[in-house]
Amino acid sequence: MPVTVLSVSYARVSPPPLPMSILRRLPFHPLNLRHHLPSRRFATLAAVQQDTTVWTPTTISSIETAAESLFHVSIDVSNFPDLAASHTVPGQYLQLRLPDVEKPSFLAIASPPSLATASGAFEFLVKSVAGSPAELLCGLKKGDVVELSQVMGNGFNIDKIDPPEDYPTVLIFATGSGISPIRSLIESGFGADRRSDVRLYYGARNLRRIAYQDRFKEWESSGVKVVPVLSQPDDSWTGESGYVQAAFARAKQINSPKGTGAVLCGQRQMTEVLH
Repeated sequence: MPVTVLSVSYARVSPPPLPMSILRRLPFHPLNLRHHLPSRRFATLAAVQQDTTVWTPTTISSIETAAESLFHVSIDVSNFPDLAASHTVPGQYLQLRLPDVEKPSFLAIASPPSLATASGAFEFLVKSVAGSPAELLCGLKKGDVVELSQVMGNGFNIDKIDPPEDYPTVLIFATGSGISPIRSLIESGFGADRRSDVRLYYGARNLRRIAYQDRFKEWESSGVKVVPVLSQPDDSWTGESGYVQAAFARAKQINSPKGTGAVLCGQRQMTEVLH
């Protein structure tokens, strides 16, 4: 039974890249993601890109706590309309360079493309890891200078699950900071309100580690059912527990695999089990 899978590869500020998606038609079992670059090849590619990258110095607009160990980072691009306009598709990313840090970091853009053109800002969700460039970034203040590369990547090819009437079911799976590009996808709009079944399974250790909780009502009103899944909930939690793949297995309920799209973004173990 075929299903359409959105996946794309990008790298974060720290630890290995999270698997994401570019739409492909695949058998429902497995949901293979074959866009991961081997670590050596990725390192070589990154080195080549650094030689040709055009860097734009700009400033931090704000850094706020988004959840436990996660920070909402907003960067001002209002003086660089060409850079702002280059973000055209959810799922794209860029490189960020900090002062006195040799290697740049890769960040998925969390905000929808419309925000950059309307408000002159790129927004990111960054996990702070001790001793990493991410920790340094999250410790900056408003007005501090960073450098951004041009926007990179093809992002999510939403055309492959259009029109919504032909793909009434879209299943979205994210864990931890993997929710970052998913926010961009949801807030960019992909006809969720014209589909009969759009579910976001969002996994984290506990509720304190769930980012964007203040946006869930807005996402629900746009047609996306948000299903938080906690692997280590406290005793008061009455929602889904365990791992996102298990929560999906309990729910299943796919009426038409041929009319189903899937988006995966998060820990490699999750994407492997969802094969």
